[in-house]
Amino acid sequence: MSTWANLGLQDSASPLMEQLIFFHDHALLILVMITVLVGYLMFILFFNSYVNRFLLHGQLIEMIWTILPAIILLFIALPSLRLLYLLDEINEPSVTLKSIGHQWYWSYEYSDFNNIEFDSYMIPTNELATDGFRLLDVDNRVVLPMNSQIRILVTAADVIHSWTVPALGVKVDGTPGRLNQTNFFINRPGLFYGQCSEICGANHSFMPIVIESVPVNYFIKWISSNNS
Repeated sequence: MSTWANLGLQDSASPLMEQLIFFHDHALLILVMITVLVGYLMFILFFNSYVNRFLLHGQLIEMIWTILPAIILLFIALPSLRLLYLLDEINEPSVTLKSIGHQWYWSYEYSDFNNIEFDSYMIPTNELATDGFRLLDVDNRVVLPMNSQIRILVTAADVIHSWTVPALGVKVDGTPGRLNQTNFFINRPGLFYGQCSEICGANHSFMPIVIESVPVNYFIKWISSNNS
């Protein structure tokens, strides 16, 4: 989760988020190079007192400043397209989770395991435990196995919501009457927090998401205890 004075992205908990961070750094490096070059040229021009009386046109320099930006854009576009297709790829999921957005809570269904269902509400501040996170903790966490391919199906019952967990690189809009899907792979145990990131109403930021990533054997025990 985000912490105080955290200027960068959250630490990744999935391979897709790692790739998103790499692409962010790649694009930022190109941006810094362009900014430094343009800033240097402007600085030189301010203090340049020379005048070329015979300069009428510069076809060579115009070709350079037309072709060079096109090449730079290719260096941004090709990794971006690769990442776009990676994010959309579904690779034989082990577990399918269905998430339904309501005002102002999420409900979940594990349809692979005798259809386990529960609602997930934000814990009010006056009921929060001393080690809980205000406006982020929920009464029923989503328990998922680590090192497993997870598919999530997202929809909404009333207005447009968005199921977003930054550490996993997941953001899926839940639209009434439509079923959207994506996948992720959690590569370490822990608690991962998210919120609704769609402007679905006044209280949309109070629809927290908490994913509890556990080893597969603990996940099987959790499923068994909820089925019994």
